[in-house]
Amino acid sequence: MSLVTIKNLWKSYGNNVVLEKLTLNIEAGEFCTLVGPSGCGKTTFLKMLLGQEYPTKGTFLLDGKPFPEEPGVERGIVFQRYSVFEHLSVLKNVMLGIELEQSKFFGRLFGKAKKQAEKEAMTMLEAVGLADSANKYPSELSGGMQQRLSIAQSLVKKPKILLLDEPFGALDPGIRADMHALILDLWKKNNLTVVMVTHDLHEGFYLGTRLLVFDKVRHDPLQPNAYGARITYDIPVGETRESVLEEIDQTVKI
Repeated sequence: MSLVTIKNLWKSYGNNVVLEKLTLNIEAGEFCTLVGPSGCGKTTFLKMLLGQEYPTKGTFLLDGKPFPEEPGVERGIVFQRYSVFEHLSVLKNVMLGIELEQSKFFGRLFGKAKKQAEKEAMTMLEAVGLADSANKYPSELSGGMQQRLSIAQSLVKKPKILLLDEPFGALDPGIRADMHALILDLWKKNNLTVVMVTHDLHEGFYLGTRLLVFDKVRHDPLQPNAYGARITYDIPVGETRESVLEEIDQTVKI
């Protein structure tokens, strides 16, 4: 059974159709990258996977069951803008997710539970290369280090699915290359299923095991919002990249 099962899914806001007729299976362990023109519903689709948005109609299953109607620990997300808490140290930023999960009322742990949370958080910081910065504050970190912190926050709760919404778009090319290596390493070591939105087609091919292209194929000049985007390409990365890249470049303005 697929980890994510989608059949004839539609998403609309009133008369504005954002996504239409999506049918897709995502297997555990895949790294799916999503590309397409701005405004074609990629981020809306990601929010549906997170539980912030819901389909208007269609089948939408996680492990064969209806998707939870709110975000949960089985799904982590990293945004382009760093989702860190400036008043907390790096270590406490990562610990917070554990504390909120185990102590929903106080949001704090004590004694052995706190020490265990610190140990888990430090293990995650070591994995993303931030162990030496555990006692620093986010304002003392570079952009790339803050994004590493965001990734650590998302992975410390051991999610099944990691959702990435253009996480490297604001980084310099050199730092972006380091982040690519990091996310690929974490994906393999943690047996993650990754779904990532990017505007960089080459990044999508480089990172993903599967590239999904979203685009509108139906247009009505009198009713521009009457039709939504579909998945127009579903490409295993093992295909010859040069010919596929050229075809997509000619048909889709990303």
